[in-house]
Amino acid sequence: MARENRSFPPPLQGFRGLLLIGVSLALCSEAGELRPDPPKVCSSCDEWNAPRKPFRVFGNTYFVGPDGLGAVLVASDQGLILLDGGLAQSAAVIDAGIRELGFRTGDIRLILSSHEHFDHAGGIAALQRATGAVVAASAPAVPALEKGGLREDDPQLGFGPSVNSYPPIPSVRAVSDGETLRVGPLAVTAHFTPGHTSGSTTWTWRSCGGDRCLDVVYADSLNAVSAPGFRFTGGPGSPSRVPTFRKSMERVAALPCDILLAVHPSFARMGEKLEQRAKAPGTNPFIEPGACRTYAAEAAVRLDKRVAEETAATR
Repeated sequence: MARENRSFPPPLQGFRGLLLIGVSLALCSEAGELRPDPPKVCSSCDEWNAPRKPFRVFGNTYFVGPDGLGAVLVASDQGLILLDGGLAQSAAVIDAGIRELGFRTGDIRLILSSHEHFDHAGGIAALQRATGAVVAASAPAVPALEKGGLREDDPQLGFGPSVNSYPPIPSVRAVSDGETLRVGPLAVTAHFTPGHTSGSTTWTWRSCGGDRCLDVVYADSLNAVSAPGFRFTGGPGSPSRVPTFRKSMERVAALPCDILLAVHPSFARMGEKLEQRAKAPGTNPFIEPGACRTYAAEAAVRLDKRVAEETAATR
């Protein structure tokens, strides 16, 4: 599939670009101090939103989120790109982390979404209001993000609106599979990896430090997590999601991948790598060629277990 390229901020080409410029300017007129939305209450929310000191991963790539949720900053002197916004209450954590590293939250030009769940999209609306940034996501995710909920085919829909809701995000820009979005010299590419949700997207970019450039992968979840009663193997009137899930795992495994980051940092062993780096200053355990293959292989084992459980339940 041919890859598209879109740049933020202007210039953008064509009518679609003019619409985006108008949206961006309208948001910028309202941008200012961060005004967080009411905090989300859930059994894991306090653990996910526990503080984590922001840090440089490599080159111009930084981790700026809470301990249990991915929020990654890619920086240039022409603007910043933020990946994911955590919970509604994570927006304040992300804002503080960005400022602690010496950047301005207001310099975010583009916010990229991994998928349409409250623990990754909850803080995006507040961050968009504060920055005027364009928010971008896969086309299947856009309607859910704009309403602040889930698609009707989401495996977690059965948990109900009170569990699944988050602040709606206006004016989400749909990206196509393989499309590259740019802010100044920064270029981040979308790779659709559906399964966890229909809109799941893994993002990649090149991060440079000194004269060395490495491939970074921000991997979306490959976990078959659902509300009770949902079957990934399908049922009457519902096709199996297993082939789609396996294709997404194969795609992540095949990506150029020197550094793996994930929507839940524990998926990529972030805490362990930070401990290793603290014990051996001057080393960077985040540089781990082959990490994406390992991530996908571990997910495949979990999917096999889920398929076996669903199959056994129908016997």
